[in-house]
Amino acid sequence: MSNSSVAEAGSSSPVAFAFIESLAAELSTGKVELPAFPDIAARVRQVLADEFVSSKQIVRVVSAEPGLAAKLLQLSNSAALNPGGPRVTDLKSAISRIGLNLVRSAALTFAVEQMRASPDLARLRQPLGELWERCVFVAAMSYVVARGCSQVNADTALLAGLMHGVGRLYILARSADHPALFADRAGYNEIVRDWHAGIAKSILENWEMSDEIVEAVAEHEDLTRDHDDEPDLTDVLTVATLFVSFHAYPESIELNMQGITAFDRMQLDHEDVAAILEESAEEVASLQAALGS
Repeated sequence: MSNSSVAEAGSSSPVAFAFIESLAAELSTGKVELPAFPDIAARVRQVLADEFVSSKQIVRVVSAEPGLAAKLLQLSNSAALNPGGPRVTDLKSAISRIGLNLVRSAALTFAVEQMRASPDLARLRQPLGELWERCVFVAAMSYVVARGCSQVNADTALLAGLMHGVGRLYILARSADHPALFADRAGYNEIVRDWHAGIAKSILENWEMSDEIVEAVAEHEDLTRDHDDEPDLTDVLTVATLFVSFHAYPESIELNMQGITAFDRMQLDHEDVAAILEESAEEVASLQAALGS
C-alpha cells in the first residue's frame, strides 16, 4: 500500500493511522509472520516444502515437539478421519494415514494454541480463542463441503479453512501493541475489513502455500466471483464460510444464498443445504474436537 493510501485509510483516527502504518511497514518487507508463532511451525513448513520428503524426516521434526505429536495422533484417530478403523499409536503410521496437508493443519493448530498461550497476548486470549474456534469450524465445514459437493481434495479444503482467518489473526495479535485501538471498535473492524485478505495473502505466500490455497483465502469473500470450470477450492471455502455464518439460523440461508455464484456452480438449493448441515453435524463436531476447538 502506498503512503497516500495509508494516510487515507488512517485519516479518521490517529490510533488507526499508527496501526496501519505499522501493518504497511511489515507488509513491505515481504516476510510477514504471525506474532508469537513457535519455531516448530517454521520447521514443519520447511521440511514439508520438499516434495520428496520422507515420513522418517517428518517424524524426526514432529517428534521434537510432544504437543504437536499428540495433535497429529489425535487427528489421525478422529472419528471423521478414521471411522471404525484401528487406532494408530506411532507418528509414522499417523502421517501415512492423514497425508501432508493434514500434517500442515495439525502444525498450524498447535502453533495457534501456543500463540494464544503467549504472555505477550494474554489480554487478547478470549478474542483469539473465539476467532480460532471459527477458523476450526470453517475448516471442518470446508472438509464436508469439498467431499460432498465437489471434486476438490477435502484435506486441502480443511487446510484452507483453517487458514482463511490468518489475516484477522495477524491484525488481532498486532493490536496487542495498540491497546487504544480496541476502544474504537468501528475503526478496528474497518481495518480488518480492508486489510485482512491482503495480509493473509502475504503470510501464505511467505509460508510457500500452494497457489490454490492462497487464491481461495484471498478471494473467497467475493460472492459474485465467476468462472466456467467445475467448483474449485475458492467456491468450497465461500460456501463453507456462509454455512458457518448461518448454521444457527437455517431459515435465513435460502435468502442469503441468492446471487452467490458458488452455490450455483455446486447446484445447491435450500433443501440441499439444510440436508448437508443436518447430515454433517456429527462429522463436523468430530473434526472440531480433533483440531482442538
